[in-house]
Amino acid sequence: MEASNVRRIHVLLANGTWSLVPKQPHFNIIGNNWDFRLKWDPDGSIARYKARLVAKAFHQCLGIDYTETYSLVTKPQTIKLVLCIVLSNGWPLCQKDVNNAFLHGSISYMSQPPHFVNSHFLDYACKLHKALYGLKEAYHA
Repeated sequence: MEASNVRRIHVLLANGTWSLVPKQPHFNIIGNNWDFRLKWDPDGSIARYKARLVAKAFHQCLGIDYTETYSLVTKPQTIKLVLCIVLSNGWPLCQKDVNNAFLHGSISYMSQPPHFVNSHFLDYACKLHKALYGLKEAYHA
């Protein structure tokens, strides 16, 4: 699964998810870890290995690391309404997959990802420009 981690890190860096900054005493550094999952084919064989970097939300402090929370879930009624409007107007409909969805949250500071600590910047933290899965901004309060 190490190759999956490397690909994921490259995606996070290419999307400008964070930048390395010197740690400051007033930073509340949020931890993180890797979440590994398997995608299965219908026949029961492994289709692919998946990995994502997840922030440890229990390290966050209300009023310091975040002030609001958001829901990423679309209500079924909203989907039904959009489909009804599309069908009643005869509009074409297509599906899109989002490979890397990011939230825009308040600025947080995170420790460098496990096994991917920059050896030239050991005492640096990641200043998040985009929120990661697991941050409290991603959930209802």
